[in-house]
Amino acid sequence: MPETPWPAALFEDGPDEMVSGQGEIRAHWRGVVGVIGSLGRPAVAERGQRLTRAMLEEGVASILPGAAGGGAWRLDPVPLPLEPREFEALAEGIAQRARLLDAVLADLYGAQETLAAGLLPAPLVFGSPAFLRAARRGMSAPHRPLLHLYAVDLLRGADGRWAVLQDRTGTASGLGQLLENRRLLGAAMPEAMRTLLPRAITPFFDLWQEALSRLAPRHKPDPAVALLSPGTSDAHWFEHVVLSRELGCALVEPGDLTVRGGALYLKTLVGLQPVDVVLSRLNAAGLDPLDQPDSHAAAGVPGILDAARHGALTLLNAPGAALAEMPALPAFLPALSERLLGEELRLPSLPTHWLRADAAPPPLPPGHAAWAFRPAGDGLAPESWSPAPGTPQAAIALPPLPVAPALEEGKLNPVPLVLRMFAISDGVNWQVLPGGLARHVSPGTRLTGRLPGAGWCKDVWVPADPGEAIIGPAAQSAPPLAIRRTPAAIPSRVADNLFWLGRYVERLDRGARLLRATIARLRRGGLSPRELAELSALTLCLREAALVDDEARVSAGSLTPLAEALMRGARPGLRDLHRRIGGLIEAVRDRLTADMHATFTQTLRAAEEALATPLPDLQDLGRALIPSLRFANAVAGVAAENMVRGGARLFLELGRRMERAQAVAGEVAVALDGPPARIEAGLRLVLELCDSVITYRSRYLGVLQPAPALDLVLADGANPRGLAFQLQAIADALGEVSADPEDPGAAEAERLLAIAEDITPRLLAARDQAQEAALLPPELRQIAQDLATLSDVVSRRYFALLPPARAVGVDMGEAAVIEA
Repeated sequence: MPETPWPAALFEDGPDEMVSGQGEIRAHWRGVVGVIGSLGRPAVAERGQRLTRAMLEEGVASILPGAAGGGAWRLDPVPLPLEPREFEALAEGIAQRARLLDAVLADLYGAQETLAAGLLPAPLVFGSPAFLRAARRGMSAPHRPLLHLYAVDLLRGADGRWAVLQDRTGTASGLGQLLENRRLLGAAMPEAMRTLLPRAITPFFDLWQEALSRLAPRHKPDPAVALLSPGTSDAHWFEHVVLSRELGCALVEPGDLTVRGGALYLKTLVGLQPVDVVLSRLNAAGLDPLDQPDSHAAAGVPGILDAARHGALTLLNAPGAALAEMPALPAFLPALSERLLGEELRLPSLPTHWLRADAAPPPLPPGHAAWAFRPAGDGLAPESWSPAPGTPQAAIALPPLPVAPALEEGKLNPVPLVLRMFAISDGVNWQVLPGGLARHVSPGTRLTGRLPGAGWCKDVWVPADPGEAIIGPAAQSAPPLAIRRTPAAIPSRVADNLFWLGRYVERLDRGARLLRATIARLRRGGLSPRELAELSALTLCLREAALVDDEARVSAGSLTPLAEALMRGARPGLRDLHRRIGGLIEAVRDRLTADMHATFTQTLRAAEEALATPLPDLQDLGRALIPSLRFANAVAGVAAENMVRGGARLFLELGRRMERAQAVAGEVAVALDGPPARIEAGLRLVLELCDSVITYRSRYLGVLQPAPALDLVLADGANPRGLAFQLQAIADALGEVSADPEDPGAAEAERLLAIAEDITPRLLAARDQAQEAALLPPELRQIAQDLATLSDVVSRRYFALLPPARAVGVDMGEAAVIEA
C-alpha cells in the first residue's frame, strides 16, 4: 500500500527553538545570534561552504571512487544550543529511562514477571523480530548490563517540553557524526566556540573507554576491546572508524574473529590474539550463525554467543537489547516504571497506542498534528502515514516539528529538526553526553527507524558553567606495559587490503607511465623503424595491462587505429583502478591518520576528476594522466614518511614491490623480444619505463650497450625502479614479518634476486651481448610467473591463514600436489 504524503501540519506552527512565545530571543540563543550578526550573512555563508568542503575532504562525506556509500552528511554552521538547566533535566530523564529499559530487558530475558502480571502483552514481545530467544540463556551477569549504549530521539512539543520519539537500544548510531561535527564546527566557527564555550564532549568518551575496560569478564586487567563492524558496505562505516580511534580499540569485521576453546580471538599475522570486550555494531540476528541459522547470520562469528554465555566475553549492547526499541513499548512504560523502578517516568514518550490488527487510533490529542504508524514490534521500520490493515501497529501522535534557524541557500531559514542524545553505562551509573545530534527533517525524510547514512544536521551545544566540575575517569594505577614492536600484529584482513592497495596503486602508476610513453610517440608522427618497434612493444604492454583491447595493433601505414584504441580503452581502465583503490582506502581508513587520509583522498579525487572530464584528443588524455601519477607518488611519499615501519607499511610496500617487480620483468621481456639487430630500441624503451635514462647517461654518456643498460634496470640494487631493488625489498619485508629466520617466501625472493644479479656477468662474458640479451625474455617471464606464485603463497599464509600446499605420495609411485 503506497504511503500517503507527509501531513503538512507537521511543518506548520512548530515550536521555535530560538524565539519564545512572547517573540523574544531565548537567553541561550543570544550568544549564537550575536556571533552570526557580527559575522554578517556573506561570512556565515562562506563558513557554510567551508564546512561542506571540510566534510568532503576530511570527514564523513569523503567521496572516493569505489568507496562504499560515500557520505552526504551536511553540517549547518549554526549550532543548536541547549539551556544548561534544560539539559540537566533531560539528562536525568534520559538516565532514568535507560535504567528502566535495561530493567525491562532483564525481565523479558529473565523471569518475565511483567508478562505474567499483564503489564506487557505477550504477543507484542514474542512477535517482535528483535526478540532473541538465544539471549534468554545466561547472556547477562550482575556487573554487565544488557543495555550499555543508549540513544534517544526527542521532539519538543507546543508546550515547550521534550518528549521521546523513539528509543535506540540496539546499535545506536550518530556518535561518530557528532564527534566530527564538533571538530569541524570548532574550526569553521571559532568565534561561536569562544563566545558560547560549549561543554567538552571528550570526557564522555574517556568515561566510555574506562567503562568498556571495567565491563571485561572477571574484571580482567588491560582487557582487549574491539568494535565489531559489518564493514565498508555499512552506511555507518565512517562512524565505526571514528569511534574505534576515540575509544582506543581495534576495529574488526566478523571475518577477523574466531572462537577457539570457548573464547574469542582476533586473527592476526602473528597468530590469535584474545578479545575480551566487543562493542557490536551488528544486528543481533546476524551475530552467530550457530545460534541463528538463517541467511542474515551467514556473515557472523560462529560461537560468539556461546563465548558470551559462558563468561569469556562481554558483548555490548547485549544481544537482544534491540527489543526495547519496539515502537509500541512506550505505551506501557509509565506502568513499567512504577513496577520496576518504583518511580514516576520523568521523560515521557509521545502519546503512543498499541493497536491490534485492524484497530483504529483514538482521536488525536490536543496540540498534535498527525498520527504516525509503525509495526508494533519492529524498531527498525520507519513510520507510515496510514495504518497497515491486518497488522499490529503502534500509533504515535506527532506534534508540529520544532524548528531552528539554519543556513539555507545563503539565508537563515527555520528548519524542522529531531534531537538525538546519548548515554552510556558502566554497569552502575549512566552518563549522558552534554550535547547531541540535531537532524534536519524535510518532507519525505523518515523520522524513525535506523539513522540514515546521510542528511543535514546541527551540532548541539550545552554552554558550560564556569563553576561546574568536569567529570572524567579516575586515575588508575596499572603495572608497566611490556614494550611491543611486533611488526605483524595487525588483522589479516587489514594486511590483505593494504597489500592489494599497494598493488593497485603501482598498477595505476605503471599504466599511466605506459600510456604517457605511447602518447608521446603517437604525437610525433613520421616514426622511424626504431620508434615503431618501441611502439609495438608498448602496445603489447598496454594490452597486458588491459588499457587497450586485443585489436590494438601498430602499423607503419597508419597509427590511427592505435590512437583510437587508446581513446577507447585507457580512460575506462584507469577509472576502474581508481574505483578499486578508493574502495581499499576506505577499507583501511582506520589505519590512516587524518593527514594521510586527506592526502590520499584529495589526490585520488583530483585524478578521477581529470579523467571524468571530456578528453577530445590524445593531448588531453596525456594531460589527464598527470594527477594519477601524482597520486601514486603521494602514496609512496606518505608510506615512506608517515607510516611506522610495522605491519601496515610492510604489507603496503610488499604489494607495491611485488607489482612493480612483475611489471619490470614482464616489460623488459617484451622490449627485448625481437632480433638482436633491433636490441637498441628495446634498451632505450626499458630505460625510459624504469626512469633510468638520466642515470644511464651520467654513468655511460651516449654509448648504449646491453650489459650496462640491463644491469641498471635488472641487477642494480640501488635503482628503486629496477628489478633487483624490488626483489630485495620483498625479501626484507617477508623476513621482517615472519618469525621464521628461514621463511620460504623470503628465501624464494632471495633466489630470484640471485638470478637477476647473475644477468650482468653473463652479458659481460658473452661474445655478443645483443644475442645473449635476446635470450633473456623466457627467463624474465619465468621470474614474473614465480613472483605471481610467491604472491599466492603470501596470500595463503598471511591473509587466508591456510597451511602451505604439500606434495604427498600416491599409489604407483606417482606424486601429486594437494591442498593440505
